[in-house]
Amino acid sequence: MGIYVGRGSVDTAIDSAELRRMIAATVEHDGIPKRMLLLPPDHTRLNSRAGEITAIIWELYSDKCDIDIMPALGTHAPMGEHELRMMFGPTIPLDRFFVHDWRHDVRNLGEVPSEYIRELSKGKLDYSVRIEVNKKLFAGYDLILSIGQVVPHEVVGMANYTKNLMVGVGGSDIINKSHFLGAVSNMELIMGRADSPVRRLFNYGTEKYLGDLPIVFMQTVMAKDETGRMAMRGFYTGTGDEVFRAAAKLSVEANFVLLDEPLKKVVVFLDPEEFKSTWLGNKAIYRTRMAIADDGELIILAPGLKECGEDKENDRLIRKYGYHGTPYTLKMVAENQELRDSLGAAAHLIHGSSEGRFHIIYCPGPKFSADEVRSIGFEYGDLDAMLKKYPVEKLKDGFNTVDGERIFYISNPALGLWALKKSFEV
Repeated sequence: MGIYVGRGSVDTAIDSAELRRMIAATVEHDGIPKRMLLLPPDHTRLNSRAGEITAIIWELYSDKCDIDIMPALGTHAPMGEHELRMMFGPTIPLDRFFVHDWRHDVRNLGEVPSEYIRELSKGKLDYSVRIEVNKKLFAGYDLILSIGQVVPHEVVGMANYTKNLMVGVGGSDIINKSHFLGAVSNMELIMGRADSPVRRLFNYGTEKYLGDLPIVFMQTVMAKDETGRMAMRGFYTGTGDEVFRAAAKLSVEANFVLLDEPLKKVVVFLDPEEFKSTWLGNKAIYRTRMAIADDGELIILAPGLKECGEDKENDRLIRKYGYHGTPYTLKMVAENQELRDSLGAAAHLIHGSSEGRFHIIYCPGPKFSADEVRSIGFEYGDLDAMLKKYPVEKLKDGFNTVDGERIFYISNPALGLWALKKSFEV
């Protein structure tokens, strides 16, 4: 166990040539495999450069070994040809991509006992958790590469590493119950931290039930450079916790925006190619709520919004129960079996609320109506009017003055975490 390749700093910029060399050093660490399975994220992690990494691996090794690719969708919708080409480029044959079905195509490996969940939740939860992952991981591969970006995350603290396995190619029980564990553990005590109750659950499942598989992690750390373009600040590969912790340490330096004072007004833009649902778009809430002032405003510009959940059942549940805060959601869980059977959706409803502390104004495009916005618990804003008032092409990330008003602009909420410094003071 340990790091195969590790390089990074807040000033590092890893180009494609260097990336190729580090990928080759990782893949060939124990000799070129005969059969390889790649587990990259989907197009909602477009900035991770995992698509480029996957394409490089295909270019270097497709004539030397058999390569399968299964995007780690979690609960997200399957990728179509447009999304696959946007993420992974034009050269990989479409028949090399496989779809992860989190509800059906998984193997039950065992169970995390309820005693451990009680310990992790400090007595708030009392259930066991089935460890389920996609059956394809057991198809006799010589190398399984788990590829992804380490960045702050609302459920587990920092994205990727064992989350890519337990959620990305995991089954419904571990997905639902881990998300609910994160929700009851207080998201604001988890966000941006490498260690969390959910991370310990994911590590437990991976170490106990997947320890015999030839899994190697490829972790990127991404951040914008001085020109506003995405730069790869770190690339870490290998096995075990050391790889993740190195990447997480750099992500804290590269992806956190820590502020002295709460923000009165935040404007967030959601790229329509990446954010089509509130399930994903609510990153605008998750990633900023620790920075927004009481009675402040969060304006979410969402031209591509067309649905609530990436999954039809989650979409139905979100529309039925809405984003109304923790007490209401916990009451609905207690009173409704369908929410108890979909604790991941319940957790999402908690994460997507301001808990009544600040205003959330959602501004969707033509595929999501004002009535739909209001029915799920948000205030509605007219997109055209807001884009005229806050022309995103003229705004810079961070503080801007618009018609004498000071606002804080975020061009992509998936890239970091915005919080008050005092939240991370030791």
